[in-house]
Amino acid sequence: MNQLPPPQPNTFAPHGASSPPGDLGVPGPLLLVPDAVLLPEGPVADHAVVVAEGTFRAVGPVAELTRAHPQLDPVPLPGHLLMPGFVDAHHHLTQSFGAALAFGEPSEIFRRIWVPLEGALNEESAYVAAKLAALEALRGGFTTVTDAGTRAAVDVGVVASAARDAGIRCVLGLVCNDAPDEDNPPTATPVLESAAKHLARYADDPLIHPSLAISIPEAATSTTLHRTARLAAEAGAVVQIHVNEHLAGVERSLVRHGARPLEHLHRIGALGPQLLAAHATLLTPHELTLLADTGTAVSYNPVASAWKGNAVAPATAMAERKIRFGLGTDGTRGDGFRLAEAAEFAQRIAYGLATGDSSCGAGWTWLEHATAGGADAVGLGGRTGTIAPGLAADFLLVDLTNPELALSWDVPWELVRRGNRDQITAVYVAGRLRMWRGSPTDWDAPALVQQAVQLARATVEKAPLTRVHPTSAVARERSRAL
Repeated sequence: MNQLPPPQPNTFAPHGASSPPGDLGVPGPLLLVPDAVLLPEGPVADHAVVVAEGTFRAVGPVAELTRAHPQLDPVPLPGHLLMPGFVDAHHHLTQSFGAALAFGEPSEIFRRIWVPLEGALNEESAYVAAKLAALEALRGGFTTVTDAGTRAAVDVGVVASAARDAGIRCVLGLVCNDAPDEDNPPTATPVLESAAKHLARYADDPLIHPSLAISIPEAATSTTLHRTARLAAEAGAVVQIHVNEHLAGVERSLVRHGARPLEHLHRIGALGPQLLAAHATLLTPHELTLLADTGTAVSYNPVASAWKGNAVAPATAMAERKIRFGLGTDGTRGDGFRLAEAAEFAQRIAYGLATGDSSCGAGWTWLEHATAGGADAVGLGGRTGTIAPGLAADFLLVDLTNPELALSWDVPWELVRRGNRDQITAVYVAGRLRMWRGSPTDWDAPALVQQAVQLARATVEKAPLTRVHPTSAVARERSRAL
């Protein structure tokens, strides 16, 4: 039981405070002294961290760090937990204008909603859509988002600029589809040449980390699937592919290749630590073995399964077999705590109830895979996801004095079951304060939202969308007429 001393009254950041104390907004160095620090082994009291030049320089007992850094004035953070920022292992940043269009829709909506929606974006609307998604992510405690590649006809640098301007770390995918069909016309520039340039373009960027992306295995030739895997592996990057997400996709692969999607990728040599398989909800025992044996990573997207999927990924089985995986929103909602809760809840409903498993991995499993495990899955395990010396200072200050958390007997479980973004006082990325009580510290969020409202209306109106399910109001009227 991770029982901590009762949280001290939250005096440094009273509710309603519009701006942070001056010593929290400076770039550092900072000696931060919260009530507790969430380390890999659990929450630890009487610990502090030193933040300088965007990284954790030291983590340890308060007395020890105070002696070692006499030039720094300790910054007390009473009533707060300092924990790693959440890592969103699967997102589509330029789809934020159509988030509610997915409600009530059956699977494989990408053909009817996402492809035409992104196709209607220009540079301005793509930038605003991506920055809006980044804003929601930061408000929800995500310090890293993994973008699976935009279909908008704009340079991917537009998305990079939006993430950078918002202040969030981004694993940025470049779509490398090259198998022509009705959704994927032939590209003028060879995709492998573009892939190599993308990996080089962001190789040294402090916040943008290049990645390659292929929508689904059938969207690329076998040669491209194999060679993008090699390019990514050589660059220390990941290739993102939607794999085994829907029954239609599995059946399409069986007809075309005589193998399921994951099996097809294995046959052509595309599995491995460089692959981030998005969703992976429909897995056979053999495919779980393939993932474990090859070191392939998975983004487990539980909210997406509930909203628009066919199944729930067997994440507790993945954890038991040491399969690498992180948690992803798939652009559903940007709240890291609610994502962790959904991860545990989906396992309980899909698997735990049938087997009498009352723990379903316990709270620590989902908290770990929402942070360190997610960072590892997206190729950033050596850079972020953990409070440790040398890693990026991507972290949250969480208020432990609120009614939901003040009486905690087990902080990890409480964070998973009862945490939410309203309890986040501050969000830091690369050692800089990016968000204070839900608002950016250095740019105008309300102005962005107003701009997004106007652009979203225009974009949705001109996009050739095909919806199956009506709006809630129309659905209600239809049901009353039956």
